[in-house]
Amino acid sequence: MAIQAPLSARHPDGLIPSGQLWLPHAGLSACVRGTIVRSTLGHALSDEERINRFPATPLCSLSWWFTGRSECLIPERPGCMPGLDSPREPFAGRWVLAGPQTRPSTSWCAEPTHAMMVMFMPDALHLLTGLAPEHLTDRTVDAAKLLPRDWLAMCEAVQHQPDDAARMECLEQFLLPRWQACRPGPATATQRYGDWATHLAQRAAHSAPGRSLRQLERRIKRWAGLPLRELRGFGKAEQAFFDTIAADTAESPVRWAEVAAGAGFSDQSHLCRVTRRITGYAPQALYDGIRRDEAFWVYRLWT
Repeated sequence: MAIQAPLSARHPDGLIPSGQLWLPHAGLSACVRGTIVRSTLGHALSDEERINRFPATPLCSLSWWFTGRSECLIPERPGCMPGLDSPREPFAGRWVLAGPQTRPSTSWCAEPTHAMMVMFMPDALHLLTGLAPEHLTDRTVDAAKLLPRDWLAMCEAVQHQPDDAARMECLEQFLLPRWQACRPGPATATQRYGDWATHLAQRAAHSAPGRSLRQLERRIKRWAGLPLRELRGFGKAEQAFFDTIAADTAESPVRWAEVAAGAGFSDQSHLCRVTRRITGYAPQALYDGIRRDEAFWVYRLWT
């Protein structure tokens, strides 16, 4: 079954535990990237501390709320990260399905909240449900309006499990036989975005007649919701993130020019542009936020 990733030994003082990151059963490693659980029950947080910052992502997600609820904070202008005074929109439905997101997003919880988000590889969600990720890109919708009936029964069953471990077991018992029946090849180890993008390109080249660049791009976008160039950009950004975390863990100074070169960016400015586009923040501001700001808890989960 899924296992819970250990918390970082360098969790910042003064911030509550970031939540739980559940890593999938080996047989689901090419289907589910991970599952995030976050509970603020029993913690006294200020309004500012109940903001949640999420990066852009090539993944699709399915979310539950067991206690409390979240609202989406809407940026007041392009390139601006929203705050407490920004317009708010409730998320539609009991369970929310989101496609790949090309922009960072922000939510806010008005009260103590316990929620769970399972993150699917978009090509896997396409195989499992028939939903086209390209039609879900930059959308967050009521899952009850799109998911098949058996998926909604699973959502209901997960909703009523007694604890997070039971919820994960319920979810994986549903997914495992379905994924084994439709997966395109043998089970693989968990892949980072760069490896996954390469695998998609190879699969697109061998999956059907017609191997022109345009035909390959169409297949990749149909499976993943985003063009290959963007997927590779996410791969570089992820590599830069983990290289930064490695330097921090080793208590070494973070040198952004070296991080940029190691992740395959043309220069430090290129790294800054991509990081700002994916997270809403320059690399140093993001690094500082992860170490000091409650709102960046989702980034700390991966450290």
